[in-house]
Amino acid sequence: MERKAPPRGFPVAEFENRTAKAQRLMADAGMDALLFCTEPEVRYFSGFLTPFWQSPTRPWFLIIPREGKPVAVIPTIGEETMRSTWVEDIRTWASPCPADEGVSLLSETLREIGGPVIGLPMGEESMIRMSLTDLERIRDKAGVTFTDSGSIVRACRFIKSDAEIEKITHICGIASDAFARVPDLVGEGMPLSEAFRAFRIELLRQGADDVPYLVGGAGQGGYGDVISPPTSRPLTAGDVLMFDTGATFDGYFCDFDRNFAIGDVDNAAQAAYRTLYAATDAALAIAKPGATCADLYTAMAGEIGDNGGGIGRLGHGLGIQLTELPSHTPTDTTVLRAGMVLTLEPSMSTGSGRMMVHEENIVITEDAPLLLTRRAAPEIPKV
Repeated sequence: MERKAPPRGFPVAEFENRTAKAQRLMADAGMDALLFCTEPEVRYFSGFLTPFWQSPTRPWFLIIPREGKPVAVIPTIGEETMRSTWVEDIRTWASPCPADEGVSLLSETLREIGGPVIGLPMGEESMIRMSLTDLERIRDKAGVTFTDSGSIVRACRFIKSDAEIEKITHICGIASDAFARVPDLVGEGMPLSEAFRAFRIELLRQGADDVPYLVGGAGQGGYGDVISPPTSRPLTAGDVLMFDTGATFDGYFCDFDRNFAIGDVDNAAQAAYRTLYAATDAALAIAKPGATCADLYTAMAGEIGDNGGGIGRLGHGLGIQLTELPSHTPTDTTVLRAGMVLTLEPSMSTGSGRMMVHEENIVITEDAPLLLTRRAAPEIPKV
């Protein structure tokens, strides 16, 4: 049965609500404007969706003033795309221009908007997508002080709207259908690189816009390296094969994996799979408003015991980025709220430098969490 895709983009009201919330928070924090120069934030507040961010040559800027709509200060090449968004005030310069890569135009715009205190995400999981030299020049030319606005961004993005959840649900369904096809796509003797290629093609065939992230591995009883490109090593009987995909629809990610047995795998691998399934169950049982990310970590770690994989966290936020804050760690006390989209990602060692990972995507509701992924089988599937 063909899956019906949700509408692309968002109504203007969605961006108005996001902007209004940010403006309330920055006023409470004593900020005069917010400056964004990274793809997720620019897209979140404007709707500007383009793969052109892959090029590091040109900086891009979006300003949210105390009142009114965002102002875009961008290279001329992006003007037409930005005009398709709800942003109306678009100021451009011809780029590349290393001598003045938007510095004068952005400084003039910040002075015009008024107020010396400009919020810029500076803390955890943030970056500044311009040269430090240009940042210093902007500060001096505009006569502003930059202060950390990361908490404002998190407060806006932690809770997803119904329309955002619908897009994430859709891409999770696409990937779930692609995973269901894996037994028909791979088999013993197939080079790992060819298996990955076949699965990537299946994700696109099922309706993914793109597959910017696809990792995994294969090995006897588990896998070791799960972040490098796949090699030509052939799949052999007894291998555990894992695909971990971050496919996208309309700029929103899924992020989950599935494990498969190539022929018969040993008892230790089967037991590890069951342990990770139980760890996910433990997290699902408490993933409700009022619990914390640390609580989720503790629930999963309690099932894994001394065989923890040492990854550092057992899940994270999900949305317009493959991984978003918060993180399921022993120290992250972020309180769960309805509308948060999260991954549950327990992992464990299977011995001899091998590991196994299990991952699901969920949305927190006022009651029990809702699985956005089609739940993995309780026993490792055999190919």
